[in-house]
Amino acid sequence: MKLSTRGRYGTRALLDLALHHGEEPVLLKDIAEREQISVRYLEHLITPLIAGGIVRTTRGAKGGVSLVKPPKEVKLSEIMQLLEGSVAPVECISSPGICSRSKLCVTRDIWGELKQAMDGILESTTLQDLVERQREKEQPEEAMYYI
Repeated sequence: MKLSTRGRYGTRALLDLALHHGEEPVLLKDIAEREQISVRYLEHLITPLIAGGIVRTTRGAKGGVSLVKPPKEVKLSEIMQLLEGSVAPVECISSPGICSRSKLCVTRDIWGELKQAMDGILESTTLQDLVERQREKEQPEEAMYYI
């Protein structure tokens, strides 16, 4: 299963906001530049995140977008639900009635287990977790030897 650019780019944009949480609102053009996402596409990604209560916009000279909640309270499962919908690898996991074989299908069981594993990771990972991972990656390698 592959996540679409909506899920991948949307998560990157939210990570950018999380890295700037507590500061002034961030301009979409700045996120777009840092994350190498077109402003037009970013505008489409932000809309469902605003509707979902994850992001807010502020007008004015110091306007832009910011997270509604602290990064530690935003789970990747929320983000994926808003941007991707179900992360089920096959449609019959979310809608068993579409296939007459659903009750007897062994491969469907495996796809269900795969979805449960993905759900577990997405539910247990927050934007704060991503912030911490990002900051670890940004540390120069030499500094790691002295810790």
